[in-house]
Amino acid sequence: MISSFQSRRVSGAGWWAGRLAVVAVMGMAVALAGCDDKKKDKVASQTAAKVNKEEITVHQINFVLQQQRGLKPEQADAASRQILERLIDQEVVLQKAEDQRLDRDPRVVQQVEAARREIIARAYAEKAGEPAAKPTAEEVKKYYEDNPALFSARRVYSLQELSVEAAPEQLPVLREQLRAAKSLSDFIEYLKANNFRFSGNQSVRAAEQLPLNLLNTYAKLNTGQALLLPSANGAQVVVMAGSRSEPVDETRAKPAIEQFLLNDARRKLLEADMKSLRAAAKIQYVGKFAEAAASAAPAASTPAASSASAASAASAVVSGASMAAAPVASAAASTAALDASSIRSGLGFK
Repeated sequence: MISSFQSRRVSGAGWWAGRLAVVAVMGMAVALAGCDDKKKDKVASQTAAKVNKEEITVHQINFVLQQQRGLKPEQADAASRQILERLIDQEVVLQKAEDQRLDRDPRVVQQVEAARREIIARAYAEKAGEPAAKPTAEEVKKYYEDNPALFSARRVYSLQELSVEAAPEQLPVLREQLRAAKSLSDFIEYLKANNFRFSGNQSVRAAEQLPLNLLNTYAKLNTGQALLLPSANGAQVVVMAGSRSEPVDETRAKPAIEQFLLNDARRKLLEADMKSLRAAAKIQYVGKFAEAAASAAPAASTPAASSASAASAASAVVSGASMAAAPVASAAASTAALDASSIRSGLGFK
């Protein structure tokens, strides 16, 4: 956050409008935290600096300081001084922008209002999730045991990937061609011969970095086998080039699992609260949005598992010339699985 306030000598009203929006967002956040730096009855000890007639307070510095994750206690003083300099830069920019009446620019007003709504809504969401209980030791243990591919049987996979541009109706053909191919090279030759646009990539990914609703499928692949999965622009072909075992014991996994289960409990509370709020509100769609809402209603009643079923139907496993249907995890597995960033940070991976 400190670096985001770095001063740049760039001219133009667009830059000033953008800087004012950043200034306004932080100003609202400080106000929501109860740090109203415009109060005229502050004692002298609350003031860190004065810029013309405006004051920068210790509360403002502390608010920014709290956002610095991983900051060591012995670094706090130096960080505070650096934050103060950035806040002075910010105040100078703010005052100049107000002199130019940029706070009345329609684009800036719109950005400020959007930021205000986002901040207040996020605050409500955090409050709605507060009653969530910390997971028990039994719940943590069960999650660990129910997800061996993430923990006790965790592997790191070497993958070859192809992104193929294709229309939805072409996916069955691609699946059959992959089924018939004796190697990935054969499949690539087919793509070239039929003018399919594609790109290739090689990667090494740990279990938690894979699509978690398909993790068990990846775990069952042998070297040389492949998956064909639908993607936004066509299909994704993933070939298992190899893997190595790197298990994580329960003790090491416990903090990440606890945080995930707590976050998941909060999410469920918020979803239930949101459903209740929408049911109690009078919502009326107007114009073209009314038509879109009416057409979307039948789709909303379709079980969520349908997307997983579609993915399952469009996936395939290849091993030489022999093909078999790929086992695909259920949709519920994706919502119950730990997200990659949570587990990697929780386990101490970079």
